[in-house]
Amino acid sequence: MKGKKQKDKKRNPLPFRMNILFFAVFVLFTLLILRLGIVQIVNGNDYLKEVERTENVKANNGSPPRGKIYDRYRNVIVDNVPMNAITYTRTQSTKPDEMLKVARKLAQLIKMNTEKITDRDRQDYWLLTHPEEAEKLVSKEEIKRLEDNKDLTKDEVNKNIYQMQLDRITEENIQSFNKAELEVLAIFREFNTGYALSPQIIKNEGVTTEEMARVSENLAKMPGVNVTTDWKRTYAVGDTLRSILGKVSSSKEGLPSELVNSYTAKGYALNDRVGTSYVESQYEDVLKGQKEEIEYITKKGSVLEEQLVKEGHSGKDVVLTVDMKLQKEVEKIVEEELGKQVAKYWESPFLDRAFVVMMDPHTGEIMSMVGKRYTENTDGQKEMQDYALGTFTSAYEAGSAVKGATVLTGYMTGKLSIGETQFDAPMNIGGEKKSSWFNASQGSKYLNDIQALEISSNVYMFKTALKIANASTSHNQPTVRYDEKAFEIMRNHYSQFGLGVNTGIDLPGETYGLKGPERKPGLLLDLAIGQYDLYTPMQLAQYVSAIANGGYRIEPHIMKEIRDPNRSENRIGPIVYENKPKVLNRINVSQRELQQVQNGFYQVAHGSRGTARDQFRNASYNAAAKSGTAEKYIGEVLTYNTTLIGYAPFDNPEIAYSVVVPWSHLNKDPIVNKTIAKRIMDKYFELKKEAEEKGLLDTSIEGEVRTMDNEDVETNEATE
Repeated sequence: MKGKKQKDKKRNPLPFRMNILFFAVFVLFTLLILRLGIVQIVNGNDYLKEVERTENVKANNGSPPRGKIYDRYRNVIVDNVPMNAITYTRTQSTKPDEMLKVARKLAQLIKMNTEKITDRDRQDYWLLTHPEEAEKLVSKEEIKRLEDNKDLTKDEVNKNIYQMQLDRITEENIQSFNKAELEVLAIFREFNTGYALSPQIIKNEGVTTEEMARVSENLAKMPGVNVTTDWKRTYAVGDTLRSILGKVSSSKEGLPSELVNSYTAKGYALNDRVGTSYVESQYEDVLKGQKEEIEYITKKGSVLEEQLVKEGHSGKDVVLTVDMKLQKEVEKIVEEELGKQVAKYWESPFLDRAFVVMMDPHTGEIMSMVGKRYTENTDGQKEMQDYALGTFTSAYEAGSAVKGATVLTGYMTGKLSIGETQFDAPMNIGGEKKSSWFNASQGSKYLNDIQALEISSNVYMFKTALKIANASTSHNQPTVRYDEKAFEIMRNHYSQFGLGVNTGIDLPGETYGLKGPERKPGLLLDLAIGQYDLYTPMQLAQYVSAIANGGYRIEPHIMKEIRDPNRSENRIGPIVYENKPKVLNRINVSQRELQQVQNGFYQVAHGSRGTARDQFRNASYNAAAKSGTAEKYIGEVLTYNTTLIGYAPFDNPEIAYSVVVPWSHLNKDPIVNKTIAKRIMDKYFELKKEAEEKGLLDTSIEGEVRTMDNEDVETNEATE
């Protein structure tokens, strides 16, 4: 009996433990039911909202026209012309096979250019359209080895597999597409170049009205496709000033590769059109239009609704300082005179270019900037092209045109006094004979500063430079010693006029010129007569303007005004910004000293021995000028640069100019520089008189748009 009780006692713990277990399960189920109740009843609405949650995404859409560009008298010189366009906008959830389906439908409605399709485009397209064959290009064993590699992420595995497939596509595969398939590929290629929710232009060149109609009728069958109006740049004056006006990228080119990061940081899309050079680039922030801002309401990547947040508008208009009618006439003159001289090959075998800059000496406004250059075309024939940008991006020895700066430097350093005379006779500098350009038969003579400028005495400038260098010399004997710092002294003073420094022109790419590296006595003398350092035509124009206006170095500029977009066909918008004259520095000379050089320039154009008297002494506008000729070796052949700077009227200057003709001749001085200078100045005052008679110089009628005479307009639509 006692043993039985002990056995029962041993069995008792099992039911007790089972009860504990059942109780624990009961508690867990109770907690689970309670939790489910909280989730479903208390937080049910929140989770339902999360399932139904939408996202608001903002995007900039459209292709607003760029601002117009006008000349100083409000003649439109760069405009936009509307053109039909077909666009595609993909959503964030659009899949490649969906895009391909739309591309195939669109290809049946339009003709598509297939020239830009690359081999990589063909490879990607072949893999997409041949999935079964593509899968066989990589074995399961190769895929497994990649997946077993713990150093690779899933994305890296997929990329490696895709690259292996690309590497194994044969040339026969990618050349297997017929014409119709290539058109589909060309469209599909464009579909993939844009951002999600950002319209991508598929075709905007040569879109016919029939194509627009067919696409419009089938928009419902092609999600993302739309028809709209695009634009392209047009140039009312043909190739006139084209190198300065610059270029705009096409929608296919988009942002320049070297500037992608800076542009995208400003909110640009990769396919946005931007100015890529000179005026179009310099004033990109002004000329670019404002896209409309759209807010998309999306759910799981699909667009449910869209709302306009901000309307788009065209870019602001830029008014240039250039007188386009004068510009065309000056270009014509340079082309004619350059062509005549180039035709004399035996006199000018290296001549291929010429430059003119005309500017208001008081404001720095560029009235005309012309550069012409011969280049060989694909047939090996010479043709003349616009090279206006060379007026500030290329530099040349200017010759005696810089002698005004040399005389003024002598005054500023205290080494030369007003009216001082110096004996003009050949000199021996470091064993090298140096003399003036004129014939020895004219005899040695004493010259004052005005006479030295009039007849362009080299020796007068040599002796002035030697005084600045504190050199020890005697008649017809080698220089004993001199201060090398004279190079810096003279260059620093030249820079006050704009020679050898940045002029400040509001265009990119300006060169400072070139400073000779050596420091020998003979080279210092070459510097004093403009035959050592190199200067740009723009620097020469700024330099002569400073002499003309009373000693102020004015910053040259080509942008006159910025205006809001035009509101009507015959008016432009109000002024947003006016580019006022900017004085960079005041030349450190007295008015009496400056007048002495001005008088010397006057004598160049009017004196009995003036080097430009034959061109200007009988001109109606009372000119001042300074000519220059500089030796230039091309290989072992000695050639010459010819220049001329000047201004008019002498008593109240309103126009200053520089003419530079590099390598103009070998032996016989052709005076092409002087002929160009005379003709452009005659034309300036002739056009001014015509404009006054027609009332065109009156800009008091705010916002009036004017049209150039029909014979002066050469329409040339062009897309860059």
